[in-house]
Amino acid sequence: MVTVEMAERLIDQNNRLSITVIILSFNSKTTSMMASLTTTSKDRLRYEVVTGEDQQPAELKATDSHVQSLKPIVRKAVAKLVDPSQPDSPRLAGFVVDMYCTSMIDVADEFGVSSYLFYTCNAGFLGLLLHMQLMHDAAEEKYDMSELEDSDAELVVPSLTRPYPLKCLPYIFKSKEWLPFFVTQARRFRETKGILVNTVDELEPHALKFLSNGESDTPPAYSVGPLLHLRNEARDSVAEKKQWEILEWLDEQPARSVVFLCFGSMGGFSEEQAREIATALERGGHRFLWSLRRASPNVMKEPPEEFTNLEEILPEGFFDRTKERGKVIGWAPQVTILEKPAMGGFVSHGGWNSTLESLWFGVPTAIWPLYVEQKFNAFEMVDELGLSVEIKRYWRGDLLLGRSEMEIVTAEEIERGIRCLMEQDSVRKRVKDMSEKCHVALMDGGSSRIALQKFIQDIRDNL
Repeated sequence: MVTVEMAERLIDQNNRLSITVIILSFNSKTTSMMASLTTTSKDRLRYEVVTGEDQQPAELKATDSHVQSLKPIVRKAVAKLVDPSQPDSPRLAGFVVDMYCTSMIDVADEFGVSSYLFYTCNAGFLGLLLHMQLMHDAAEEKYDMSELEDSDAELVVPSLTRPYPLKCLPYIFKSKEWLPFFVTQARRFRETKGILVNTVDELEPHALKFLSNGESDTPPAYSVGPLLHLRNEARDSVAEKKQWEILEWLDEQPARSVVFLCFGSMGGFSEEQAREIATALERGGHRFLWSLRRASPNVMKEPPEEFTNLEEILPEGFFDRTKERGKVIGWAPQVTILEKPAMGGFVSHGGWNSTLESLWFGVPTAIWPLYVEQKFNAFEMVDELGLSVEIKRYWRGDLLLGRSEMEIVTAEEIERGIRCLMEQDSVRKRVKDMSEKCHVALMDGGSSRIALQKFIQDIRDNL
């Protein structure tokens, strides 16, 4: 959905642009969800869902073979779009490819146009990824990154102002399966003519300076964020009724008094971990809204679902003792909740979209990383930028990439983190200041508007 926001912003910025968003389907659920976008196609913004005939992947693997298999279909769709025999056929100006679809750079080359990368994570992690690729390629002897799990060493990363603990390296860099995949992706990033990054100059000035100084051997970075999907949609009538009940309860709570715990579409916990969280919430005494779901053994095949009987899972008497100050729910309308005045803090998995949403609404966060780049996000937000608080210094496990044995975080650690989150005024003030800067960045003359204009001008210069 962030890609849709990007396309809409480009259309609004320049009335001479027309955009076709080609959506690569990876499963039937994605197809049905994205197919609804095609009904909203306009003259200058259209959507097309592309599905291969072969068996689609049921789980995430360290390969882009499925994307590769779709290249002929994408090539055909683009050729039809710019068919010169058709009246008023548009002129192809370039490709903007998703960070996981770099194979489509080859298609852009076939049409003789420039390709750009749309990078939905932060600039700091992009700098880490590119740096790790250079280190990997320069090493005469490839070393076993998995040995770094317990290392006390630190890594100097050009996109950070302080050394980065190797213990905080995301699992993708410690995995013999995934490291080659991401190294290959980073090499392809360098083939593009520019990189659109979902961030803000004022948020990551050091990382963006590194990416733009020419010494990093990377294409120019355009900081066009924050790109946010601020429209929540209830999934059905039952969900809509629950949503209104939650929002009404929040409206009755004092300002900045509620801590919100929510861990994204793939975040779930074991029964043991759920009990630790419940104990921390009960002991802490703060008002809370907790979006709780059970962990899935394989989130790509089976997304997290709600527990069938929370009374049996959580500590005996928990609901009776906390009913006046807390609610435990399943699915949560995250954006709508974060904008409520009652929000005092957000315990999050640290996905970059969730992080940007919290900054947009001025809600401080405590990051609990679960998968992919979120360990880096936690370090950047807590240590590098001072915009989040810490629950736990180092984390083991990855829910997404085949490393499901997540380390149990104790009630004491969670309680301490939530207390810091709700009571540290210094972090709250910095978040409020950054929130204002994020809003200004999207106004006329703001840094993100200027970056977007530079990108559009670069496209026009190519024609």
